Parts: sequence; C-alpha cells; structure tokens
Amino acid sequence: MPPAARLRVRFRSYVLAFGAIAVFLILAHGSLLQLPFYWDETGQFVPASLDILRTGAWIPVSTVPNVHPPGVMAYLAFVWSIFGYSIPATRIAMLLIAAFGGLVTFLLGIELSRGAMGAPAFAALALLCVSPLFFAQSMLAQLDMPAMCFSILALLLFLQNRIRESAIACMILVLVKETGIVAPALFGCWVFFERKGQRKLEALWFLLPIPGLAIWLMALHHATGHWFGNAAFAAYNVREPLHPVRFLLAFARRLYYVFIGTGHFIGTLALVWALRRMPLLRERPWRVAGSFVLAQLLVVSALGGAVLERYVLPALPVVYIAFAVSLRALPPRTRQLTLAALVACLVAANFVNPIYPFPFENNLAFVSFVGLEESAANMVEEHGGEVPGGGLVATAFPLTNALRNPDLGFVQAPRKVIEITDFSRAEIEKLKSQTPDMVLVYQRAWDPLHLLDRPAVGDFLARQYGYEPEMGADQIAQTLSMRVARRWRRRGLTMELLERELLER
Repeated sequence: MPPAARLRVRFRSYVLAFGAIAVFLILAHGSLLQLPFYWDETGQFVPASLDILRTGAWIPVSTVPNVHPPGVMAYLAFVWSIFGYSIPATRIAMLLIAAFGGLVTFLLGIELSRGAMGAPAFAALALLCVSPLFFAQSMLAQLDMPAMCFSILALLLFLQNRIRESAIACMILVLVKETGIVAPALFGCWVFFERKGQRKLEALWFLLPIPGLAIWLMALHHATGHWFGNAAFAAYNVREPLHPVRFLLAFARRLYYVFIGTGHFIGTLALVWALRRMPLLRERPWRVAGSFVLAQLLVVSALGGAVLERYVLPALPVVYIAFAVSLRALPPRTRQLTLAALVACLVAANFVNPIYPFPFENNLAFVSFVGLEESAANMVEEHGGEVPGGGLVATAFPLTNALRNPDLGFVQAPRKVIEITDFSRAEIEKLKSQTPDMVLVYQRAWDPLHLLDRPAVGDFLARQYGYEPEMGADQIAQTLSMRVARRWRRRGLTMELLERELLER
C-alpha cells in the first residue's frame, strides 16, 4: 500500500498504546522489580553501565571488555543519573524498552496483515507478551530486548518504504548490539536488487550504521589491543561457532525453538496450512519479513558460542505475527481453539521447564536461580562472622560476582572469594591447596532426564565443546573433607553450602 493511502495516526494514540503495554508489563513483573541481578547482568552489563555512570569509562574497567557496543549501558547510566542507581529503576527502565518493542510489534502486525480479515495484530502482541522468552528478557538488563526493538522498528520502516528512517533505526541498532548489522545489510540488498537505475543508490543509506560501529571497534582496539575486546571472547563467540558441526547444531536449535518449542509447533502447523491458502503470505512484505527471520537465525547461529535462545528475540515478533495471520485461514471455531491452545502453551512455558537442558533465562526459572543465590549469600554473610576474616568462599560464576559486589543486590559487604571455572573434578582438585572455609555448589544445567550423564551424549559434547562432567555436592564434600551444611531447592534447582568442621564449633 503506498504511503499516501495510509491512515494518519495521532501521536497521542501511539503514546496511549505504549502506556497501556508498559502498564501491563510493569504490573505483570511487579513482584520481581526488586529481584537482584542475574548471570550476565552481574558479569557484564551492570558493571559496564556503572563504569559509565561513576567514572565515565565507556570501555569497561570493572569487568572484561568485549565487542558489545555501549548503547544499552549508556541508557542505563542515563536513567541512573536521573533516578539514582537501584535494581527497581533498572528493571523498570528495561520494561519500558520492552513496551516500546511491543508497540512496534503491534504496528508491524498491522503492516503485515493488511488485507487479512480481523485484527491479527492484537493476537500477535498478546502472543509476544505472554511468551516466556519475551516475558523473562523484558526485565533483564541485557542487549537482546533492545536489539529486538530496533530490529523490528527498522523492518517496519523499511516495509513502509521509509528508507532513510529505517537506516537511522539500523544505526541505533548496531550501537545496541553488533550483530544487528545483519539488518542494514539485508535491507540494502533488497533495495539494490529490486530497484533500477539511480534508485539503486538508495541502498547506500544502509551504509549509515557502519561508521558508528567502526568508531566503537577502533576505540575498543585502541584501549585493549583487540578488535573484539579480548582474545578469549573472539575465540568463543566468533571462531569456534563457525565449526561446521557447531554451526549446524546451533541452527537446528534455533529452528527448533522458533518453530517447535514452547508450543510454537501449533502456530507452525497453522502457518504451513495457510501458506497455500493465503496469497498475502507470499507477497513482497512477507518475503522481506521471511528473509529477515532467516538472516537473524543464520547470523546468531554463526556467532555466539553460548547458543542462547535470547539471541533469536528479533525474529520472534515476525514469527508471532505470521502465526496470528495464519490463524485467519482456519474456520472460526478451529481458529479460536488453536489460538487458545497456543496461548495456553506459552503461558505454561513460563513456569514449566522443558525435559531437556535449557538456559534458565528462557523462562521464570531464572527467578528461582536468583532466589537460591540470595539464600546462599545470606548464609555466607551469617557464617562469615564465625570465622576470622569473614571466611573464604569458593564457587563459580555468577555466584562469585554476587558475593564480591554489593551493587548486585546479594551482599552488604564484599566477600573473599576463590573463583573456579565449574565443578569438574579438575577444578575441585585445585581447591585442596587453597582450603576454603565454605564452598557453594549449584546446579549449572537443568537436566531432569540426566542426558548429560549418558556416555554417548557426554562423549559427543566433550569432543565438540570441551564438556567435562561436574561433581555433585556430596562428592565435592568428600573430596575436600567438608560437609554439606545446607541444601536449598526451588522448582527443581538446587544449591548447597559446604563447610569445614571448624564452623560447627
């Protein structure tokens, strides 16, 4: 539809829609606004944001620098400079970004459903808001939710033929997350190969994001000597994922999560049914949107050693819009039942963990993990007064950061910590010569079927990923001549405190 034919929407309407989404998200997360920081928040993003706030250091000094641009960290530092540094301020700041993402998803839903019956944009927004990945990530101080917002905004503007504005959105996107460069590259290709003559030059607008990202990389290289901030980060996130086996497994995992997991198979079946029955889904806007999803999945499969599902967030709004539009091809009764089943699966997936290993941040399991960290940190502080110097604690990341840094919401004062990589036998053996007073052991992987204990699985992971089996708390206690003094459990996750006999007296 040409731009002249579009209905003009008052700015007030956008504000009201944004406000309604923001109120819903903040109320839905109300009980979690005081939740201390989780995993990569503690290791990278919150310390880096505090560096900007307190010292003006755009390249982190209190944590290891890496290639991630400082856009989100600068945003948090700005918020804290106005409202003061606090966990609730951080959570609300991120929820406002998520609300903006919800608004843009709704607008994109309208754009992609032009010609479809009903109002699929509302269903798409509802699916996004109740989906476990969006719900969990919307409050976390990480890069992927903001990256989703500006990716979808750039796509929306591109489909509206607002090339310059789309390029500006892409410029902001790459300053939020470097892998966002895939969006301007894709849109530039669409313009170049679709248009003729002088109009091909409009593709040059999508070179606009390059200077900003290049300046950041040069500053990073000047400060650290590495284009990616440090050599270990580059190896783990750039070189190793390009191994053919790793790439194919990562891509298969992306496809599974986007089109099968958390109940998505219901929407995928509807989409397959609708593709032959709805010409709308084969028109140019959907070809562009489909290429956008594919490009996102390919890039995050080729880059990123952790293979975290949050990396696919920019693709999810398009997928949910596709599901919502496809439902219009079904008979009314079937459509209602299918939508209800999909919503029920998404809501349940917030609370019900899958039967296979997954990152805790994919749903509300991360809340349970942080709760275990809080319990353990409180016990460490309580027992720290019973030994000279407060006691020496050994554990692995992210608990190490939680105990060292009072800013993260777990301890009142820094604790003395020995950091180990994991709870493998080799790492535990190193502790024998360091004699910690306490050891905190926690469940690093969700594995109810004990898949990682099976020789075939363990051997394959060892060959491809360097996986080493981890020892349980009782085995570690026996190895270090300690005892399991306390064990906490939450929603299937466990954490144990090991102590030396000295603390019994």
